Amino acid sequence: MRAEVSLVNDEVKRTVDLSTHLAKISTEVLLSNQGGSAAHSFVVALEADLAPHLAYIGVSVNDEEEKDRPLELKEVRVKGQSGVFFEVQLPSPLAGGSKLQLQVETVLSHVLRPFPLHINQAERQLVVFQANHYLYSPYPTTTQTTRVRLASKNVESYTKLGNPTKSDENIEYGPFYDVPPYSQDAMKIHYENNSPFLTISSITRTIEVSHWGNIAVEETIDLRHTGAFLKGPFSRYDYQRQSDSGISSVKSFKTILPASAQDVYYRDEIGNISTSHLLVLEDSVEVEVRPRFPLFGGWKTHYIIGYNLPSYEYLYTLGDQYALKMRLVDHVYDDQVIDHLTVKIILPEGARNIHLDTPYPIDRMPDQLHYTYLDTFGRPVLVASKKNLVEQHIQDVVIHYTFNKILMLQEPLLVVGAFYIMFFTVIIYVRLDFSITKDPAAEVRMKVASITEQVLTLVNKRLGLYRHLDEAVNRYKQSRDTGALNSARKAMEAEHRSLTTDVGALQGRLKAEGSDLAEKVGEVQKLDGQVKELVCRSCQEAERLVAGKVKKEAYIESEKTLAGKRLELVTRIDSLLDAL
Repeated sequence: MRAEVSLVNDEVKRTVDLSTHLAKISTEVLLSNQGGSAAHSFVVALEADLAPHLAYIGVSVNDEEEKDRPLELKEVRVKGQSGVFFEVQLPSPLAGGSKLQLQVETVLSHVLRPFPLHINQAERQLVVFQANHYLYSPYPTTTQTTRVRLASKNVESYTKLGNPTKSDENIEYGPFYDVPPYSQDAMKIHYENNSPFLTISSITRTIEVSHWGNIAVEETIDLRHTGAFLKGPFSRYDYQRQSDSGISSVKSFKTILPASAQDVYYRDEIGNISTSHLLVLEDSVEVEVRPRFPLFGGWKTHYIIGYNLPSYEYLYTLGDQYALKMRLVDHVYDDQVIDHLTVKIILPEGARNIHLDTPYPIDRMPDQLHYTYLDTFGRPVLVASKKNLVEQHIQDVVIHYTFNKILMLQEPLLVVGAFYIMFFTVIIYVRLDFSITKDPAAEVRMKVASITEQVLTLVNKRLGLYRHLDEAVNRYKQSRDTGALNSARKAMEAEHRSLTTDVGALQGRLKAEGSDLAEKVGEVQKLDGQVKELVCRSCQEAERLVAGKVKKEAYIESEKTLAGKRLELVTRIDSLLDAL
């Protein structure tokens, strides 16, 4: 493309902000058309040395009608000239003899070079900035001024073209008059800059969309300090004791999340980082990210931050048409620089006709599939990447897709079907006999085991009757109520006869099955008869004591003898029961 010779930069005011690790150049240009025909576009240029560092460039109009309106840029080539060139379409043709006030914003990353490259913990950081004194433009410039804003008053050296003036953190160059097109003159400034030189080497931002009301966002970040490398050892004692020790290091930084962010987590390979702080504001959520160690030049860290968002704030729908409007990248820290960004947007299973609208060019990679709970054929994943991003790239992208709402029933139906199959399988397994042949011996053993279990229950219940009668005897010795004692004794006799009969019937069944356990049950029956006789004698002795027919000392001695015999018999019964 040939530059329009009729266009002239009538007045240029440049402001170069070097107070951070970015170079932010703001240029006000009064563009004049001194030709006879109208101009429909003009060209913005950047030197070849600075082109690899270009992160963002934007042009807007400053007049009242089109104030701050961004204009469309298209990269073009200019024959015979080096550098990078952008053709800018004017909002309306610029007639001959007319003028237009424009604003050009340029952000350069990794253009400030630490010098010296290595410093120790107590030293301050010095950097070098090299650029052009003049506005690099295909048009002649009538008059130009440049103001450079530094990070501190301490300046080691700077070029002296045009006898510049220095005041505190500012250096004023110009005015320069009648500057020819494509003019270059090296500007070099060596100054102190201790601002955080943080760079995100890579960030993977995963956005998972659910039509059930939630959007999950997770960012995996590799962060490094790109300032002067730390030389020598690191002293934690000096770092905490002296406020100016490691002044160029980074202790913490603030990440700004959307106001509706909830369930925020921040962790690294070890686990959650408890030194972080969360502050909920009206219009945002601030997370103070504090790594486990301060970051010096050349040091790096890796962490993951995630949160949930309500989908109704970002997901719009009209029938089966959906539109997701979210930021491609969010605010990680002030004056952020991202070397490489990868964004993965996971849409609901069944989404189709997917279209992505972005405010600036990005590299679209092949779509992927993501599988999670209750998925059948996978969720579509949009994958995009971009290099060299700054804060100006924090803009919304829109993803359009089609989704049949009937598919929302898929997951509930899968859950219901899974439970139905499980219960049906259990019913079949329990009710059907899958054995090939029957084992008569196993059936006999099962019957004997069932009978034995019943015998144990009845014998233990019968022994419990004796304890109840003992309690009745103890009450009788206090109340002398003969009627209550006789009533308890009769109840015991009746229940004992019934239980003994039932045990005898079970003994007969064991004999019928040919089990040798029948003999042991018979021996238990005999021993139980002896226990009953001792219990009855104990009851009779208590009646004699109350009637005064026996002295208390004799009663105690007799009761002790009866209890010993009874304990011996019960022990023998227990051993027989254990053998069943």
